[in-house]
Amino acid sequence: MRSLERLALRVVRALDSASHRLLGWRYNPLHQSGAIAVALLALLIITGLYLLIIYRVSAPWESVARLQGDPWLGRWIRGVHRYASDALVLAVGAHILRMFAQARSWGPRTLAWTSGVILLLLLFTSGWTGFVMVWDTFGVQLANAGARLLDVLPIFSEPIARTFAGDRPVPSAFFFLNLFLHVALPLGAGAGIWLHVSRIARPALLPPRPLLWGMTGALVAVALLVPAPLPPQADPFHVPATIPLNLFYAFWLPLADRLPVWWAWGGAIATFALALLVPRLTRRPREGSWAPSVVDPRLCTGCNQCPQDCPWEAITMRERDDGRPTLVAHVDPALCVSCGICAGSCAPMGVGPVHRTGRDQLVDIRALARDVLDVTALPQVLAICCENAAPLQLDLLRREGAVIHPVPCSGNLHTSVVELALRGGAAGVIVFSCPPRDCRGREGPTWLEARLFHEREAELQARVDRRRVRSATMVVGDGAATVSEFRRFRESLVPLGVLSPDELGDADAICDPVLPVATRGRS
Repeated sequence: MRSLERLALRVVRALDSASHRLLGWRYNPLHQSGAIAVALLALLIITGLYLLIIYRVSAPWESVARLQGDPWLGRWIRGVHRYASDALVLAVGAHILRMFAQARSWGPRTLAWTSGVILLLLLFTSGWTGFVMVWDTFGVQLANAGARLLDVLPIFSEPIARTFAGDRPVPSAFFFLNLFLHVALPLGAGAGIWLHVSRIARPALLPPRPLLWGMTGALVAVALLVPAPLPPQADPFHVPATIPLNLFYAFWLPLADRLPVWWAWGGAIATFALALLVPRLTRRPREGSWAPSVVDPRLCTGCNQCPQDCPWEAITMRERDDGRPTLVAHVDPALCVSCGICAGSCAPMGVGPVHRTGRDQLVDIRALARDVLDVTALPQVLAICCENAAPLQLDLLRREGAVIHPVPCSGNLHTSVVELALRGGAAGVIVFSCPPRDCRGREGPTWLEARLFHEREAELQARVDRRRVRSATMVVGDGAATVSEFRRFRESLVPLGVLSPDELGDADAICDPVLPVATRGRS
């Protein structure tokens, strides 16, 4: 499974690289595929309301043909509805691929993955009923395939396939059932989406407005320029030479028609079961870089900052049992995804994953300053980079003379590390983050920017010269932009010179919070 994840990650990075070149990282739709899927679902519901008014279960194909014959409204609304449904499959597919490639499918994210699989099943079922409702040559083919699969189940009094034999008209109740499912399933998906994001703080349910309106405008333009096709009306006594096939929703149809029914059922059940087993197959041991955060109650001041910053609502404040009047933070390991953002939010450095708290980070940066940085040599620039960056980007920075210091997530970085690096010999510190909508910790770049430049706790102290600190975005596939940003920052440091002894001060005494008298061990 790890090999599949690595392969998927290479595919994701290749697609990201192409998308960045076309649209830039701010509006890369692949970073926002989940939000785009929600927006498309909303668009489908809006356009579907109009189509619902025109549709008649007693004359399904004729009512759709009447829509198609209205060039001012009906034709393009139907086209938007049709093309948005196809785009929804693409958006959901991109979302699944990214979550799998980035190992975001197990542990605390199991609920999101499992509910997503069920939502995918609802999506396909709603799409199938929509095609059947039209009752054209493709719709009847889809209905016959479904009847062939369902008739082997001992739950119907007579075979469904007889309904489409042509000896009597297809009853309106059949189309009403499809209409009901087609409307009810997307509305019910709203509850599924709530469950899907229920363990996420501040979920981004819609893409940025420029991307949202651009996507909507593109769908309208396509619907106007290339109207959605309407195949001929279904006729049980006539077999057409060719039948159109929608590959987004009926990719399985040619194979299912050729396989024995129970083989087709077996393949469908196995695929669904495998999708549900992905969290178990991809899970990691909760140790090392996957260890959940812990709290040192001796250091916790009850400030309530880490619960506010946690992207997964894994931290709550509880009453103490040591007699102190303040609350103490508590991490639920079942909800913690080990992003480490809490470590960057804690001024006294009392919370974070094992070996990744603020104090652990200071130990690492001291070793780097001792072994690499040298205030007597030429000014050196420290590039703190997210470990999820492509290796090629880091190699390019090394060739430019940057001292590389990787971190699991930019949001994990404690601002005291930046100050200690400057006092330890770095002429400047530049922090490279993932694009905000592609952060595996969800909000790492957002909180980093707020802590460095907007006084969000644990803020970079006012005594630090902000001209020597910069945050930037490292974009996959755009090494030139990364190098250019680094060069501009390095050039801006030249007039500043090196830090004087007075500016350097006693780095350890200044940057390391005083450890209070112990009252409890770690919990």
